[in-house]
Amino acid sequence: MKEFQLIDHFFNGRGQLRKDVKLGIGDDCALVQPAEHKSIAISCDTLVENVHFLPSMPAQALGYKALAVNLSDLAAMGAEPAWMTLALTLPEADDTWLEQFSNGLFEAADYYMISLVGGDTTRGPRSITITVNGQIPEGKALTRGGARPGDWIYVTGTLGDSALGLDILQGKHLARAEHREYLIGRHYHPTPRVLAGQSLRSVASSAIDLSDGLQSDIKHVLKASDVGAVIDLEKLPLSQALRDSVDSEAALNYALCGGEDYELLFTVPEAQRGALDVALSHAGVKFTQIGQIQANQKLKLQLAGAEYTPTTSGFQHF
Repeated sequence: MKEFQLIDHFFNGRGQLRKDVKLGIGDDCALVQPAEHKSIAISCDTLVENVHFLPSMPAQALGYKALAVNLSDLAAMGAEPAWMTLALTLPEADDTWLEQFSNGLFEAADYYMISLVGGDTTRGPRSITITVNGQIPEGKALTRGGARPGDWIYVTGTLGDSALGLDILQGKHLARAEHREYLIGRHYHPTPRVLAGQSLRSVASSAIDLSDGLQSDIKHVLKASDVGAVIDLEKLPLSQALRDSVDSEAALNYALCGGEDYELLFTVPEAQRGALDVALSHAGVKFTQIGQIQANQKLKLQLAGAEYTPTTSGFQHF
């Protein structure tokens, strides 16, 4: 297929047909009409083969995950997904791969009601760049800079499963047969907490999504808010699959440093703790209090009353 045939066949006219998209794929630019009294949230992520995903990753899962990790950024800001663009670099135009990739992409796009409005295709080493746009009521965006001493720290879901799933795929770990599908699934199909993020706009003081690992990502909140924190490691939410597959120290290191959980870490003032259950009651996700914000600008990891130092660190590109 030629470039524009490829675009028309696999991407044009698919997915959500939002009324706020005035002109989509096919012109030099897309035209969208934001709602009144809403701010636009914009985020961009690139996934590169052999850096962010294995060459053996199923194309359907890659299409889904490429969008899901971007939607997780919108979730952390409390935004409603609206529009996206896709820049796709491929070594060749493989029809079977493209069919599966686009199916995975639009599976996520349809579920979260986001429209593909443009992008680019080019030849080269395989990589996927998606820019997502969301809308937030003016003045209601969650940021990393709102945490204050005394706020309680929470996370959604469970931590460490995706990293263990990746180790299984790379042959670094042999999990019990009954847990392999779940753990690999958490790596291939993360769940962006979009509804939870929107629900937290009225109660949380700060938020971030967990992409590089809890230990690394919470430091971004602490730096932006000019505060410190104490984390009680005994409270970290660990799945039964993780607990059954590794010893307790390895489980803590997966949860703290593994990365790619795409859960939300958020802080809640004491005065809002009572409202938290109500706010998240319809979001379909469990949440766990794991620590508290302090004024001393340091991160303290605590296990059984003693300070704890992980044996690994979170993901860094450079």
